[in-house]
Amino acid sequence: MRRLLIVVALLFAWAAPAHADDISASARGVVRIVTIAVVDDEVVGFGHGSGFAVAPNRVVTNAHVVDLASRYPDNVVIGVVPSEGDKSYQGKVIKIDQARDLALIEFTGVRLPPLTLFGGRISDGDSLVALGYPGNVDVATARSAADFIKPQSPVRSQGGFAGLRQLSGVSVLLHTASIARGNSGGPLLDRCGRVLGVNSAITHNDDGDSTFAFAIAGSELAAFLGEAKQPFATVDMPCTSVEEQMAQERSADEKARLAADEASRANAARAEAERDDAITQARNRAETARENYMAGAAVLLVLGALAMGGAGLLLSRERKREAIWVAAGGGVLMLGAAALFLSRPGFDEATVVPVPKAVAAGTTSTAAQGKLVCTLVPERSRVIVSPTDKVDLDIGEDGCINGRTQYAESGTHWQRILVPDQEANVSVLDFDPATAIYTNTRYLLSSEQMKQARALRKGVPLKECSADQAKRAELATQQQSIRTALPPVYNEKLVYKCSASDGTAAGATPAAK
Repeated sequence: MRRLLIVVALLFAWAAPAHADDISASARGVVRIVTIAVVDDEVVGFGHGSGFAVAPNRVVTNAHVVDLASRYPDNVVIGVVPSEGDKSYQGKVIKIDQARDLALIEFTGVRLPPLTLFGGRISDGDSLVALGYPGNVDVATARSAADFIKPQSPVRSQGGFAGLRQLSGVSVLLHTASIARGNSGGPLLDRCGRVLGVNSAITHNDDGDSTFAFAIAGSELAAFLGEAKQPFATVDMPCTSVEEQMAQERSADEKARLAADEASRANAARAEAERDDAITQARNRAETARENYMAGAAVLLVLGALAMGGAGLLLSRERKREAIWVAAGGGVLMLGAAALFLSRPGFDEATVVPVPKAVAAGTTSTAAQGKLVCTLVPERSRVIVSPTDKVDLDIGEDGCINGRTQYAESGTHWQRILVPDQEANVSVLDFDPATAIYTNTRYLLSSEQMKQARALRKGVPLKECSADQAKRAELATQQQSIRTALPPVYNEKLVYKCSASDGTAAGATPAAK
């Protein structure tokens, strides 16, 4: 009862979760960078800019943001101020590239959600979003120096892509999103929250000229991280909105329903044709058998009559004993003829059961089970930050996946909700045995939302695989409490089609070897 009250209280506390906004999700990995140089107990330099995580404990910024570290190498404190929480952390420069104006900073004490680079093509006019901490906003809102190291969400501004340029031999993106001093080092994102570049400079606004901004291109950032031996996530798939994806899902569901209806009608027509064919064949077999029975009866009758005639002939010759035996044989033959005639088979089409035809090679005859290889279906997926590698699954009985994780029944599907301790996301994993479709629906959540999700997860008692249906039912109930608390709209949905690892269709019986 106490556990139930805790779950209910958490649900009320999270009754109206925030919309799963891609930009907000990326903003959780954006930081303010503050540099303070102190010589002989006197502050001789102060600077601030923006940065973003490329690993849980490493952020990228502009080289000029940490310029004080070059001027005062032994007397500079570099502060990394996350967008969430209540603390700031000290960092150190581990890689700097003055030509590209990029720097990599390492810190400890907190894990940030890394941003993902977009490796695809950008077109003129594409919508872009800049995130960071513009100095003019900070100056206007800061009440003391302490406000510069107080975690707060970054400022976002929107614009469009205006072209690719070269600036001192470095590829840069020209764009119209409004940035100011302090935005330096912050990310330039597409509308799905993937990094396109690193904001670094603005054009001068002389005589009323329009202001444009420069961002170091993602290709330069990737090269810099490669030289620093820093792994990073990258996605090439184009950005589609959640609304577009959900509309495609509805369209796909409608097509699947129509296909299922058509398949049902085709199956019914095929079954009717098979029954008609079976009835025709059964009728032909019955007629042939009746004719054979009647022909046999006629032959026996003729033989019986001949035997009777022979008995009469023997009797006329006073061979009474032989006549009796021959007459008896003739009687038996005639009785046999009558019995054969009366037992001739009839025909009742209601008793005809058509024999199902063999399942065609490559079709699914049973629910998918065993070792499967699952491949992403791009046209049904929305990918913004996750890798799209193949997924290996071992589907056991009673929803035991990979021999260690218990999934719960969700209608005819198997489902598990994962709430990790270290990452800022919740995954709803779903497997449909009938279609061999595996889905990973991901929600990128704030630190507060993750705390609440983890608190709800504590009410999920079943960790290892179990054949106990009551325990699986309890797991399904507990998972539903987490599902109810998630935002109404997801960030990512990765849809995979699975097939048997030996190359046969999932659920089909492999040919004998």
